[in-house]
Amino acid sequence: MTDSSRTLPDSIFPAKMQILSGSALKLLAIIIMAIDHTAHVVLSRWLPAMQPLFVIGNTEYSLYRICRDIGRSAFPIFCFLLIEGFLHTSNRFRYGRNLFLFALLSEIPFNCVFQVNSIWDAAHQNVFFTLFFGYLAMCAWEYFENRPLLQGSCLTALCVLSYHFRADYGIRGFLFILLLYFLRHEKLAQTLMGSFFLYWEWKACFAFLSLNMYNGKRGFIRGKFGKYFFYIFYPLHLVVLEIIRYQLFFK
Repeated sequence: MTDSSRTLPDSIFPAKMQILSGSALKLLAIIIMAIDHTAHVVLSRWLPAMQPLFVIGNTEYSLYRICRDIGRSAFPIFCFLLIEGFLHTSNRFRYGRNLFLFALLSEIPFNCVFQVNSIWDAAHQNVFFTLFFGYLAMCAWEYFENRPLLQGSCLTALCVLSYHFRADYGIRGFLFILLLYFLRHEKLAQTLMGSFFLYWEWKACFAFLSLNMYNGKRGFIRGKFGKYFFYIFYPLHLVVLEIIRYQLFFK
């Protein structure tokens, strides 16, 4: 199906506000993620970034705090893009394979950045594993469509695995992917239930503003380079941030 032949997806916003393609959402997600991780890796060690700029209620907002709060919206967008990719890919095996391979590729950079005492820490895995478990759950749900017992058994097994594997966002991230997937045809319910589910990180709810601006089109990202750039960006930006942190604070 070409971009021009796709109808606008369901949205809480009118058609004139559905202006974001899948490519725009990807770009938005990686920018937000980079802001969040830059704050965590670099700004957290820079004293001026930790100084309060203003106060709202009882909360002091520093440059670090603002960047971290902005970053909360990245994960819901990535989950939404995972589901869109799963539904529209021409090769689901290759799609899952790429998620798994980049999960492995990202693990050492992830642990260097977030577990600075070890380059391999079994206690906390990167977010690609969370997305991969979500992908497996969607595969199982569709493959065993007419066998509800097997559907439930697979989802339960993956839920347990997600909990014990301790990938980024944990079991809540896995369940959030399932929630978005099951409510993919009911945008209002998806937005309300998704926002309610994110009570533990309520600033992430702002992601639904951009998700409801999605127009169902692929957008400007074309070809293998464009596609794989958004896979490689995750481990690559972690490596860059670790180099910056070392040069600024450890050299």
